Amino acid sequence: MSAQPLIGITTYLADDARWGVWALPAALLPAGYHRLVQRSGGLAALLPPGDPGTAAEVVARLDGLVIAGGPDVEPVRYGADPDPRTGPPARDRDIWELALIDAALQARVPLLGICRGMQLLNVALGGTLVQHIDGHAGPAGLFARHEVKPEPGTLLGGILPEAVSVPTYHHQSVDRLGNGLLPSAHATDGTVEALELPDADHFVLSVQWHPEAGDDTRVMEALVSAAGRN
Repeated sequence: MSAQPLIGITTYLADDARWGVWALPAALLPAGYHRLVQRSGGLAALLPPGDPGTAAEVVARLDGLVIAGGPDVEPVRYGADPDPRTGPPARDRDIWELALIDAALQARVPLLGICRGMQLLNVALGGTLVQHIDGHAGPAGLFARHEVKPEPGTLLGGILPEAVSVPTYHHQSVDRLGNGLLPSAHATDGTVEALELPDADHFVLSVQWHPEAGDDTRVMEALVSAAGRN
């Protein structure tokens, strides 16, 4: 039996996480991410923020990479001033994940961005973000749902051939597209809900919603399948 693909997933870095009797700095990630990788046939490895100089070495040991959701990308990364509604920066994550994205693109390692991960992929390739939109998140800590329509003939359209209802929690979105990126799904209000890199010779896909918070495994299964062929 062939080995299961090893999928790295980026994490948060919390200054004061609490569990049991402990309150300590911690690398953490909602369990939905690693469970989705496992349900989709992969092995999950968590990638907390580290030295960006090691990103290529880290990626070389992976079969696939997931850039997970999380805080807003710092606007300086795309040459903008912060909107008052933009959250505090997570500079360690920005620097680390941008290095991982670059390393994955250079090494042709299959890549999936989720929510923040989609926005960061766009920024990594020279794009910009809208710093605030309404209607794509529930109350604090609760996902909303809305319909997403994949574009026929795209990578995502082959994975999700029909419109789907997805769990969503974001207040920023793609503005100017990064170099080479193609929108491959939209919400009914026109918000870009997926990006892919059609000229790449490997799997590069990102989605604005949170598949780890739902029951549909098809997007992650596509990444794991691509990683298994890598």
